[in-house]
This record gives sequence, structure tokens and C-alpha cells, in this order.
Amino acid sequence: MTNDKGPIGIFDSGYGGLTVLRQIRKLMPQYDYLYLGDNARAPYGTRSFEVVYQFTLQAVRQLFQMGCPLVILACNTASAKALRSIQQRDLPLIDPSRRVLGVVRPTAECVGDITRSRHIGIMATPGTIRSATYDIEIQKLHPDIHVTGQACPMWVPLIENMEHQSPGADYFVQKYIDELLQRDPLIDTIILGCTHYPLLLDKIRQFTPSHIQLISQGHYVAHSLSDYLRRHPDMAQRLTREGTCRFFTTEQPSAFAESAAAFLGNTIEAEHISLQ
Repeated sequence: MTNDKGPIGIFDSGYGGLTVLRQIRKLMPQYDYLYLGDNARAPYGTRSFEVVYQFTLQAVRQLFQMGCPLVILACNTASAKALRSIQQRDLPLIDPSRRVLGVVRPTAECVGDITRSRHIGIMATPGTIRSATYDIEIQKLHPDIHVTGQACPMWVPLIENMEHQSPGADYFVQKYIDELLQRDPLIDTIILGCTHYPLLLDKIRQFTPSHIQLISQGHYVAHSLSDYLRRHPDMAQRLTREGTCRFFTTEQPSAFAESAAAFLGNTIEAEHISLQ
């Protein structure tokens, strides 16, 4: 066990977690951050629970080794398939003083104050939808809310290949929204349950009826983390505060840096890292 100080670790299977990092840094620029993208093995959305768990645990261990007392799984698939196992099974053995948090619960918490019809939709990767994690978390917190999940298998590939602004993306955006609303026309709130999806937000709004609220996760995760650190001053004191941010990828750093600019709105430098 160690109480050494260090940065906040942010992990995602690819680029989507950068949208969460951007909002967290906007709200709490004073802290130091390490971002780790497992781009060489992305996407996680179609992989099995066991594979996602193993990959995510490798990343968490790596961020711990790099000095992070706190790691945020800025990936819905990792949060859905790996977070609980890591928290309950691995953390007590690795270092009980460290913490790993996800993005599902902060999103589930906020939805109760937003929906009026008590019918909400979840648009996410096939892996997140199959896990039913949102359904479970929302039912725990808001048992009166009816949840309908919609898998969107083409959205992440469109974004990762920088085709999300193309006319060809319109078909797949409209297709999944229409399928969701056909299954439950009473939906008045849609959770965008993948951290990639903010890059599609304009197109999603274009094909979503105006009375439906869209919940993009970065804002809510950032405020949830801020509240967590307020309630856990012992953890806040373990975080270094020089306002720095370093980026690591399991893929080619130059390619990562080029794509990351679309998610962050500014250029960065990235470093290569191996996970095992």
C-alpha cells in the first residue's frame, strides 16, 4: 500500500475518453492527468466480458505503476464489463488505498432529474447494451424509470475513421434513433452511453425530435468526480496539482495525436506504451 501523490489516470479503449478528459480538465484544471488509450486493441465494444476485464485490468495496473492514486474508466464498455470486478476482486489485493471509478453511475444518477415521462433510451455499443449495466444502475436509483437500450454498432467505427461528419453517417445515425423511438415512443431523454458520441452530437440532434433531451456524459462525469473529491478530501490530497497532462497510447503516437485533436480541440504530443 502506498500514499504517494500522483496524477489522475484516465483510461479508454480508444479516443472517446478524451471527451471526458476534456470536460474534467475544464472543470478541474489544477490537477495533473495521465491519459491512456488502448488504441492497438480497440474497439472493446464487441469483445467478451473476460477479454474486456483482462485488458482493463492491465491498463489500471499500468496507471497505478505510473503513480496514479485514482483511475477513471472513461469508457462505457470497460465500466460495464470490468469495473465491478476490479473494485471488488482486484483492488483489495493490489492496493486498497487506490480507487477506480467509472462513467455509468454518474450518468445514471443525473437522469432522474431530467426525464419527465420516466421513459429513457440508452444508445451505446453492443457490449454496453448486452451488459444491461445502465438498466441495472438506473433501476437501483430510479425504480420508476423504464429503460430501452439501442445498440449502435456503426457509430464508433464512423468516428474512429473520421467519417462522422460525412453524408454517409446520416443513414446510420437516423437508423438507430428511429429504431429506438419505434420501440418506445414515450422516450423523452436519451443517454449517449459511449464517450465517442459527443463527436456525433450535431447529427444526433438533427435526427432526434426536439422535445427529447440528450445526455452527453463528459459534463456529468466531471461534476461527479469533483463532488467525489470534495467528499473524499483524503484522496484529493493525494493528487498532484501542476496542471499537466500526458498522453499515452498502445498504437502509433503520431496517429493518436492526429486523431486526438478532433476530440480535444487542440494539438497534443503522445507517447507509446505497451500493456501486458
